Amino acid sequence: MQASNIVEHDFKKSKSISNQQCVSCHEKSQYDWQQSDHSKAMAIAEKTTILADFNNKQVEHYGQKAHFFIKDDRYQVTMSYHDKADTYPIRYTFGHFPLQQYLVETEKGKLHVLPFAWDARKKVDGGQRWYHNYSHEEIRPEDRLHWRQPLQNWNGMCADCHSDGLVRNYEMKDNSFNTQFDNINVGCLSCHGDMTDHSKKAVKRNVSADTTSSKHPTGQWLRNLGDKTAHWQGEKRDNKFMDGCFACHSLRSPLNDGIKPNTPFLDQFSPQLLSSPNYHADGQIKEEVYVYGSFLQSKMYTAGVNCIDCHDKHTMKLKIEGNGLCLQCHGGEVYNVKEHHQHDNDSSGAQCVNCHMPDNRYMGVDDRRDHSFKIPRPDISQAFNTPNACTKCHDDKSNQWASESLVKWHGQPKPITTSKEYLMVLNSGQTVSIAQHLSIISDDKLDIISRATALQLLSYTTQTITADVLAPYLSHSEGLIRLSAANVATLLPLKDRVKYLSLLLQDQYKAIRVAAARGLVTSELLSTDKPLFDKAFKALINSNQINSWRGEGIANQGVLAIEMNNISAAEKSFINAIKVDPYFETGYINLADIYRAQQKPFQVASVLSKGIKNNPKSADLHYAYGLYFVRQKKIEKGITLFEQAMTLMPGNPQYAYTYILALDGAGQANQALAKLKTLIMNYQNNGQLKELGLYLSQKLNNRKDYDYFNSI
Repeated sequence: MQASNIVEHDFKKSKSISNQQCVSCHEKSQYDWQQSDHSKAMAIAEKTTILADFNNKQVEHYGQKAHFFIKDDRYQVTMSYHDKADTYPIRYTFGHFPLQQYLVETEKGKLHVLPFAWDARKKVDGGQRWYHNYSHEEIRPEDRLHWRQPLQNWNGMCADCHSDGLVRNYEMKDNSFNTQFDNINVGCLSCHGDMTDHSKKAVKRNVSADTTSSKHPTGQWLRNLGDKTAHWQGEKRDNKFMDGCFACHSLRSPLNDGIKPNTPFLDQFSPQLLSSPNYHADGQIKEEVYVYGSFLQSKMYTAGVNCIDCHDKHTMKLKIEGNGLCLQCHGGEVYNVKEHHQHDNDSSGAQCVNCHMPDNRYMGVDDRRDHSFKIPRPDISQAFNTPNACTKCHDDKSNQWASESLVKWHGQPKPITTSKEYLMVLNSGQTVSIAQHLSIISDDKLDIISRATALQLLSYTTQTITADVLAPYLSHSEGLIRLSAANVATLLPLKDRVKYLSLLLQDQYKAIRVAAARGLVTSELLSTDKPLFDKAFKALINSNQINSWRGEGIANQGVLAIEMNNISAAEKSFINAIKVDPYFETGYINLADIYRAQQKPFQVASVLSKGIKNNPKSADLHYAYGLYFVRQKKIEKGITLFEQAMTLMPGNPQYAYTYILALDGAGQANQALAKLKTLIMNYQNNGQLKELGLYLSQKLNNRKDYDYFNSI
């Protein structure tokens, strides 16, 4: 076995700002904060912080082995796979419950999360054990999810939300980090910013006078006589502070290096919206998306509810356990009775959250609740294959059973609005007409993030849009709507695109200014734009550079270079993307496209072959390589690759279409028609396949099969 030692890098504080300046005046707040997960977000690895068993523990997962031990008063791990072994000291703990992860330095300045984590739950709950982060699959060294790859890199993926004032300081030229932070975990600075001036000016207050003051609150949640739920009464709420919460509790792409407190969310990030595969068709959470996308869908958010209505502002724990939390605003005589929840009181089925905030399990042991607060709709589950709380608990029952039970208890469910139904059709990957699509976007009764999602998906429905349709959204009062409109403004005619996107170069939010600059980047536009373009374009380049520690950021820079006709720079970007992130398939596909445009077939084949070797499960690479062989008049080799692509991604109708078309092109029309009949019903969006079936049936004078495809 080979062994290697890692030279440790000193992770220094970036500035002399400390949470300690707050403690002398805010002792109670500090005490409460110490009970929070924020206070344990990250810590130096030592006896007082490590929860796991390092007493010569051996764990193994699909041939990947870890030996956890203590030597020279240091917590260490030896990671081995086949004949290669590396020993690392544990540098930091990461989190504490329900799991604790551990960080090691794999190269100078680069920290990575170990693939084995400690289950910190009680033993009776299945905890107090080591487990693998991907317990149901083998993650080999050539997998993008392998713990040594960029997607498991602390500096890029995790760091900014686990420490105060963190900056990544990524350097592209040598693919290195000089990451620094103000404080090791999430403290006062992350939410309140640098309060140095405040601490110098602060004077002691008479707390007793504060608590006995006759000053009335500016507003509160109250229920009037006959109301089922409370309404905010008083001055309009200012919930902008939640942008600070969303900075970490969201799936987003950073525009800056580090997070600046008290700064609008869209001035620092471009959020990912509600589309597949991260969300189900009805907007319920699917992948690990955190809270932003779900909460913005909720009636609670629309009504003005904010995070600290339910969570204590310093402990971040729930203010009240159980149904009492919801009954702060929802009448117990209406909702906390068996007539409503239809379960025995004090049972799990009588808990509000189990029906309206079902949880998903992430990271092996971490159950997180959906914050969209939806009503269970098994009837929607039947139509769109979405989950619902009823059959999640009663997993031996059907959606039909659940639907019938709910009708018996509560009557027929409220009809889904037409636009909401169209949105679910769109989110499930099916086609809608342009009129149906636009009706989603224009429905002001839908939540803003759902409308913004539909707007961003316009390019799936149409290739062009007129200015009179899009212009109202480019000047909309809601930032998310303007952002989505800017992202799809490339559908506008060139003259209109310049006219309307140029106005957004002055938008109040950086995300929108960057999106506008992105839409204006073509060789025809650069010479006609305002000086404001240069500033927004610089921010665009900076955001790509910030994210260039992983393949996506470098590839984005390469695509940008192509649109500016700088093919040499684009080629360098994609080569670099492959170097930094060798199992990122897009780097290979884009580089091959450049060589194809330059009529360099040998280089195309070399790049795609290497890509498949590194990414054997990539449907896109097999498809691209198949197209290469078709262009080289070697259609038989192409057919094999198209079939592999179809097998690797069975939900993509384009792969099936190309496979059948290639069979026909190879003179195998009868076989193509027979194959198509066995495949077509596997695809919801099968219009193109149906047309192909009709064509092949006519070609073969097969009336029976023609009638079959015509009836689908």
